[in-house]
Amino acid sequence: MTNSRPLAAVLSIGPRLLHFDVDVDNATLQQRSELRLDDNVQYAWPHTSGDFLYVACSNGGPGGTGNDRHEARAVRLDARTRALLPHGAARPLPGRPVHLTTDERSRHALIAYNAPSNLTVHRIEDDGSLGATVEQPQRIDAGTYAHQVRVTPGDRSVILVARGNSATSSHAEDPGALKVFRYDDGLLMPAFAIAPGGGYGFGPRHVDMHRALPWMYVSLERQNRLDVFALAQDAMPAEIPSFSLDTLADPAQVRHRQLAGAIHVHPDARCVYVANRALGLAEVEGRTVSMGGETTIAVFAIDRESGRPRRVQDVDTMGGSPRTFAIDPSGRLMLVANSTALPVMTGGSISITPPNVAVFRVAQDGTLSYVRRYDFPQADRPMLWIGLIG
Repeated sequence: MTNSRPLAAVLSIGPRLLHFDVDVDNATLQQRSELRLDDNVQYAWPHTSGDFLYVACSNGGPGGTGNDRHEARAVRLDARTRALLPHGAARPLPGRPVHLTTDERSRHALIAYNAPSNLTVHRIEDDGSLGATVEQPQRIDAGTYAHQVRVTPGDRSVILVARGNSATSSHAEDPGALKVFRYDDGLLMPAFAIAPGGGYGFGPRHVDMHRALPWMYVSLERQNRLDVFALAQDAMPAEIPSFSLDTLADPAQVRHRQLAGAIHVHPDARCVYVANRALGLAEVEGRTVSMGGETTIAVFAIDRESGRPRRVQDVDTMGGSPRTFAIDPSGRLMLVANSTALPVMTGGSISITPPNVAVFRVAQDGTLSYVRRYDFPQADRPMLWIGLIG
């Protein structure tokens, strides 16, 4: 990866991938190109070189029109302009993909599916294109409602995040778990599951790790909680958390569909950031409005000796449903994609904040300050992924 080429931001809106040049010093974005794929982008992940992006698509899920077309493909970023170009053949997938990552050297892509819960591994060819599925030596136990897959530093283990489901009036709770696999060059060997309390009251959504710290940070969607698990020298996580904190500033006032979301550790391990999403809507005088709640990025400073997080800030994301956010490789800028419109009733009238990308500066201590936002009022599909690629 060279430092001279432009930093690229890539945002998905339905089947569209929008490419922006990023000026970190001035905290600005300028759209440069667009690539339209066949179906809605569900998630994406860059090659370790920064030259390619692996994109999972489906006509299912939020904003989908069905649930019968699913594929993954490579996209090339032009070396000079960073424009997005199709690269190699698309690969059909067995179901709707919800998350995609690569191993540390980008030799393989790993893809998670939620319904039915599943995990597949795919070769990445020498030219960066996406190759064939790797046949696994054993059946994959993917738990209930997988939502993310990550490879630990050093490519020694894989964590499949299985969220589970909350109880309803007609269905008991499905327990959540972190499914842990030993990993060897594309092959998965089941190791054990992390499921405190049998997985009941444990609904993980995303995890993140930092190469320099022996800790794994987990956002619990259904509990609005941040859990921290120690990582052993063989990259295997502990089975019980060392620390557990609320992601909400006011956990006593949880409203309908208040859910923790994506989680990212700062590139220099200063802080860990968790998105809080207030998704509840209500009908008021025949009009749909937000039920309120916390739509924020919660900022936790990390004690590098113990791994303990300490809440230092809660920042309004300036929109609705911050499903996805990204930090630039230098750790100085954060982009938050508020994926849906936010209708709020004030004094009998409704104001609507459109889907947008909010830009924040990241200070030396990891705290955030809002700079500006870029609105996308014509976005007719959700923004499901944003990334910053050097």
